[in-house]
Amino acid sequence: MAQQHDGLSVPLSDLINCMSDTIDLVSPVLADHHNRVGLVAHALACQLGLTEEERIDLHFAGNLHDIGALSLTDRVRLLSFEGCEPHQHAETGALLLEMFGPLAGLAEMVRFHHVMWADGAGEVQQGKTVPLGSHILHLADRISVLIGTMDGINLLVRVPDIRARIDKMSGVMFSPVLVEAFNELSCRESFWLGLAFPGRSPSFDPRAHLRSIRLDTDGILGLSRMFARIIDFRSRFTATHSSGVAAGAEALARLSGRSTEECAQMRIAGLLHDLGKLAVPAELLEKPADLTAEERALIRCHTYFTRRALENIRPFEAITSWGANHHERIDGKGYPYHFGGDDLSDGSRIMAVSDVFTAITEDRPYRAGMDRPSALKVLYSMVSQSALDPDMVDLLASNYDELNTVRVDAQREAVMEYSEISGKVAVMAAGHA
Repeated sequence: MAQQHDGLSVPLSDLINCMSDTIDLVSPVLADHHNRVGLVAHALACQLGLTEEERIDLHFAGNLHDIGALSLTDRVRLLSFEGCEPHQHAETGALLLEMFGPLAGLAEMVRFHHVMWADGAGEVQQGKTVPLGSHILHLADRISVLIGTMDGINLLVRVPDIRARIDKMSGVMFSPVLVEAFNELSCRESFWLGLAFPGRSPSFDPRAHLRSIRLDTDGILGLSRMFARIIDFRSRFTATHSSGVAAGAEALARLSGRSTEECAQMRIAGLLHDLGKLAVPAELLEKPADLTAEERALIRCHTYFTRRALENIRPFEAITSWGANHHERIDGKGYPYHFGGDDLSDGSRIMAVSDVFTAITEDRPYRAGMDRPSALKVLYSMVSQSALDPDMVDLLASNYDELNTVRVDAQREAVMEYSEISGKVAVMAAGHA
C-alpha cells in the first residue's frame, strides 16, 4: 500500500493553471491560449446547460488540451485556423492524461479535440465515439485562435468577422448546435471582455468554483509525475531526467534525517524543478550545434520560470524554493538569483546535488553516463569551486550505491512509460498515414 502523507492540500485548479500558463510562455503568440480555451469551453457548456461536473471537466480539458504538442513548431502550426494534422499531439496529450487517475476522464475529449464535425459525428478510429466535449473543445480552440493577441477594444470591433468565420464552417468543422450556442454567447460584450481580461473578471472566471477539488500530498505526487513526463518527453536528451532528480533528492532528504512529509515534498520539487523548461522551445533543447549567447541566456531563464509558475501556490513555498534554486551555487555565482551561503536552504542544496548527480550519471543519446569514480570526481571538483554543498556531496558519496540504484530504477520506469507512449503514438500515426 502506498505511503500516506499529511501536510499539503492544494486546489487542483491551481496546479493545472500553473502548468497551462507555463506552456503558453513558449511564444508570445501563444500567450494565454490554454486558459482562454478553458474559459470559452466553460462558457459554451453553461450556454448548453451542461452539468457543473461537465463544465468543470471542460475547463480542465481546455487548460490542458495541447499538452501533447511538445515543440514550438507543433504549437505554432496549430494556430492555422483550418489546416493542421491534429492527431499525433492529441493522442500524446490523451496518453499523458491517462497517467493520472483524477484527469484520466478528460483523455477522450483531448484525444479527439481536432476531429471535424463532418468526420466525427459518429464513430471514429478503434470504434470510439467522439464525445460532445471534444467538439466543444474544438470550437473553443478555434475561437481562441481567431482571437489571437487582440486586446479588448480591437476584439469587440472584430466580433462580426470572428462570427462569420465560425458560421462559415458550421456543419463542416463545427456542430451546428454548438455554433448556435456560440452565436448567442457572442452577442454579449461581457463574454469577449472576459476573454480579453480574464484576470480582471472574476465573475466570468470559473476557477473560483473549482477550488473545492483539492489534492493531498499523494495526489500532488501523482499529478507531478504526469507533469514531469510532459517536461521531459519534449526532448530525447532529457526524457527521464526529472524522475532521476526526484528519486535522488528524496533519498538524500531521507538520509539527512528529513520527515516523511518533507521527503515527499522533496520528490515533488524534483519532479517539477525543470517546469520552466516548458518556456524553452524543444528545438533549442535538442539543438546539436553549439548554442549562441542568446540561446544560452534563454535556457538560463528556465529556473526563473519554474519559480514564477509555482510561487502563487502558497502551500508550495518550500517546494518552489527547492526546485527553482537548483542552479544556484554556494558562492552566489549561480543563476538566476545569485543566492548563496545562508540564502540557500538544505533543500535547495540537496536539489542542486541531485540535479548534477543525475545529469552526469544518466545515459544521454550522445554519451554514456559516468561511472562512480568519474562522477565523484566531478562532484568534488564542484565542491572545491564552492558550487555544491560539501556535506550533501559527502552524504551522497557515503551512500553512492543506494542513490544510484534509486535513480536508475526511477529512470527505468520513466523509460518504459516513454516507450509505451511513443509506441502508441507511432501506431496511431501510421494508421493515419
